[in-house]
Amino acid sequence: MPSQTLPISSSSSSTEMMFKPFIYDDPPTTTLLLDEDHSVKPLLSRASSFNGAVTPNGESTGLYQNRRRRSNSENCLSAASPDGTNGNGHQTIGQEVSHAAAETFLLTRLFLKLLSYLGVGYRWITRFLALGCYAFLLMPGFIQVGYYYFFSPHVRRSIVYGDQPRNRLDLYLPKNSNGGPKPVVAFVTGGAWIIGYKAWGSLLGQQLSERDIIVACIDYRNFPQGSISDMVKDASSGISFICNHIAEYGGDPDRIYLMGQSAGAHIAACALVDQVVKESGEGDSVSWSSSQINAYFGLSGGYNLLSLVDHFHSRGLYRSIFLSIMEGEESLKQFSPELVVQDPNLKHIVARLPPIILFHGTADYSIPSDASKCFAETLQRLGGKAEVILYEGKTHTDLFLQDPMRGGKDEMFEDIVSVVMGDNQEVIGKSVDRRRLVPEFMLKLAHWVSPF
Repeated sequence: MPSQTLPISSSSSSTEMMFKPFIYDDPPTTTLLLDEDHSVKPLLSRASSFNGAVTPNGESTGLYQNRRRRSNSENCLSAASPDGTNGNGHQTIGQEVSHAAAETFLLTRLFLKLLSYLGVGYRWITRFLALGCYAFLLMPGFIQVGYYYFFSPHVRRSIVYGDQPRNRLDLYLPKNSNGGPKPVVAFVTGGAWIIGYKAWGSLLGQQLSERDIIVACIDYRNFPQGSISDMVKDASSGISFICNHIAEYGGDPDRIYLMGQSAGAHIAACALVDQVVKESGEGDSVSWSSSQINAYFGLSGGYNLLSLVDHFHSRGLYRSIFLSIMEGEESLKQFSPELVVQDPNLKHIVARLPPIILFHGTADYSIPSDASKCFAETLQRLGGKAEVILYEGKTHTDLFLQDPMRGGKDEMFEDIVSVVMGDNQEVIGKSVDRRRLVPEFMLKLAHWVSPF
């Protein structure tokens, strides 16, 4: 059936015009469909969106929403104590329940948004059936991690780091506050640039905090609320907040490590490379320094979008949608760290990058392990410090979900701790009772049915 296809635009203003009904915090229930050619088609017309409405005092709702959001952010910053609680170190049960309900509502919206983009063809019906089975098999672990996330006194949720929507981060603090400032891992979660959310890092945060490492999980605007440049700006703002304020939470501003997983690894790498470019005099003023980042950890990431766009299309992240996320085909090189560092005019920035350590499973079909190998080889050829660590037979989610839920010793987790803690053999050798969260047979079934 013929239908009108929205154009792919390279400018951020055109992208904003295309998806204007979606870029505010609380849009109406507008739904998108994919036509047979995978173009994006709105169910509701522009006239039915809320952007044309006015408030009782004559303001447009866009201005009113932005002013209210700034006011709420200022109130949060002025009223909250440094630990994110009501001042006495604890939140009431009512606050916990309210927060849990709000988080659940947001996650439901993210899931429905992804479903609307991917369409309802046979391929995605089978994929979502597999996703449902996968989630069911890991549910015992999700419940336990969710309880920790919402009710642990060592988790500080939704700390405001900027003035844009979703500019929030979660902090996971060690139980032991003695021994001086703690090392910090700033983590950018994955989610195909569409369903990324800070709570996805709760399992990592829980485990690293048990080793006296503070973890900061940075949230950011997803598509279509924002495009790739917005995501990179949000991540950079979150890193800036951590560099400038982590000492208030017991962190060491001189021992900060940047980490990302999947799409988050790509976004974090873009933010880091962009920061180094700015510091070399090729960009705007800076609010944090790349010298504060001791190392970058990239988990299952992709760093050359030109070589991945067709692969993503074959996996169901259709080319038209992906190019909209990345602001047009001509922007793919700009947001490919592997290609940026090879620019003849920017080769000097490689020496300013911190050590790059890339983790990848050899059975990863969402983003092939060659993506990490090529990036590391490129950096090494240009004189940078880079290495890639491959885990035989591990999929896109094994390293991040199934293995940590297995309990006991986790190879990748130990690799990260050994780098962060350096020569602190006492912490590296610390015995932590990492209990099993999910029975082994369910983990093996989850590995088999995983759609990732």
